[in-house]
Amino acid sequence: MRLLIVNPNTSPGVTARINAAAQAVAHPGDRFTTVPAAFGPSLIVTEEDGRAAVAGVLAAIAQQEGDFDGIVLASFGDTGAPEVRAAHAHLPVIGIAEAAFAEVRRRGGPFAIVTFAPEVAAPLHHKSHEHGVLDQLVGIVSPPGPLRHDPADVADTLGLAILDLCRACAVDGAQSVVLGGGPLAGLAHRLQDRCPIPIIDGTQAAVRQLRDACGT
Repeated sequence: MRLLIVNPNTSPGVTARINAAAQAVAHPGDRFTTVPAAFGPSLIVTEEDGRAAVAGVLAAIAQQEGDFDGIVLASFGDTGAPEVRAAHAHLPVIGIAEAAFAEVRRRGGPFAIVTFAPEVAAPLHHKSHEHGVLDQLVGIVSPPGPLRHDPADVADTLGLAILDLCRACAVDGAQSVVLGGGPLAGLAHRLQDRCPIPIIDGTQAAVRQLRDACGT
């Protein structure tokens, strides 16, 4: 399976984390190409950031050579999904919020979202409504205070705090947890054996769902 995975922000470190998360669920013979947006915000937090990132996402895709079986948009805003689908109607396109919430529906039951900063809670709430899982959402939690870390370092710096929040969500009745945000890609695997409920990684969910769509 050949996938193009686009990080809709321009952070090289976040792009590397997204790539590592995707490669961790690759099968023999898969070819995953992971690239950042060609230009735009270094981190997408607000809906305005997301709108500003769309042109860079489209440009990054246009710069790629060769054929792909599908495209993953690795931000929890599913940044650029309508525009990318319009431009590449022959390919399946999935955003990581879309994929994560599809996994929530598959599992059933209440879930929570754990993210890296309070300022991204409102957009995540909006996406859960957009994807039809708001009625299952127990809550959205994050470490306190604004984001002060390089986005590429969030998973390492806040990993233990994120784990504590995941455990607290289980106590509050969540039956699964979605890690909300591209900077948290790959963290679920590191935390899962210390958490009593499933932790959903949107990037890895997207890869698995495109594999099903491609029949590979």
